[in-house]
Amino acid sequence: MKTNKLVLSTLLLNLFIAFLGIGLVIPVTPTIMNELGISGTVVGYMVSAFALAQLIVSPIAGRLVDSFGRKPMIIIGLLIFSISELLFGLGQTVEILFFSRILGGISAAFIMPAVTAYIADITTSSTRPKALGYMSAAISTGFIIGPGIGGFLADIGTRLPFFFAAAFGLFATILSLITLTEPERNYEVEEKHQPLPKSGFKRVFSPMYFIAFMVILISSFGLAAFESLFALFVDHKFSFTAKDIAIVISLGAIVGVIFQIGLFNRLTQWLGEIRLIRYSLLVSTVLVFAMTMVTSYWSILLVTMVVFVGFDLMRPAVTTYLSRIAGNEQGFAGGMNSMFTSIGNIFGPIIGGILFDIDLNYPFYFATVVLAVGIALTYVWKRPAFSEGKATII
Repeated sequence: MKTNKLVLSTLLLNLFIAFLGIGLVIPVTPTIMNELGISGTVVGYMVSAFALAQLIVSPIAGRLVDSFGRKPMIIIGLLIFSISELLFGLGQTVEILFFSRILGGISAAFIMPAVTAYIADITTSSTRPKALGYMSAAISTGFIIGPGIGGFLADIGTRLPFFFAAAFGLFATILSLITLTEPERNYEVEEKHQPLPKSGFKRVFSPMYFIAFMVILISSFGLAAFESLFALFVDHKFSFTAKDIAIVISLGAIVGVIFQIGLFNRLTQWLGEIRLIRYSLLVSTVLVFAMTMVTSYWSILLVTMVVFVGFDLMRPAVTTYLSRIAGNEQGFAGGMNSMFTSIGNIFGPIIGGILFDIDLNYPFYFATVVLAVGIALTYVWKRPAFSEGKATII
């Protein structure tokens, strides 16, 4: 148990470092876009390039995680991430920035399924929700510190945050290479009561997976439209500086982490994953719409903080649900989670970017409608119950 705790701590530290690097660049991205004269539509396509690469590679990465191990995929993903951030810092043309985002998407496709499967291997069904909550908290904590550092570094040099991100990514790669060992596979007891899965991609349409993947697809579609344009939205509408954006995102992430660490496990046990996802989507939907109505700095800060709580509770809840039902298909479930998230992340930013160039508020109206569809889907989503010999739906 002590060994597992040490490994989990190392894994979370590496995740924190990687997402610290991602958080570093958030506040300065609008400045880069303005320097190069890039429109909201192009920003949307650039974000989608990241997601498209993640989409294409995720199913392959999920199978590689199951076939060749968790550690190698984490190492490869972190190394590619470091290279992508270095390219973005050096890039002076839109083409280089697009290529950098494509590499970033590939890195995400390797890292997330591998980390999720790794955590599933070193935890039990009772300890997994807490561990996955810590995983999400490590990611969010990276975003907390990252934007603050990025906003400070942007005052020294616009490209400096990207170089720091590349360095952090390289450090995480070396740290993972030295400290992580390949875990023993941990197949849940309830796995033996599951029906034999359909082969290949047809498993996606299995009742135990299908509704979950559709909720992931629709919710990520709406969330991506909001998140990808948020920095540009407050930059154009309220003239926020890089430091202002850093403060808003950092405080929002702090509140999200507090809820993840302090309440996620209790909420999961009390409500179950499906109802927690439903209520998180409901809160997010209402407040994404509220973003179009607020006018003062403090109201923007308040709304953003609560929106982050909804986002930060929903994501680990989905991951926890999939890890519970996946049995010996942790890599497959993680890969499909990443793939369907990527599909939403492809089309959400594209549509959001086009709408942003028409009216600043339109991406948020669009996200509100799409997230409402996600809420509706949770009412037909049933968790599989495993009994001797067959699976039923409850």
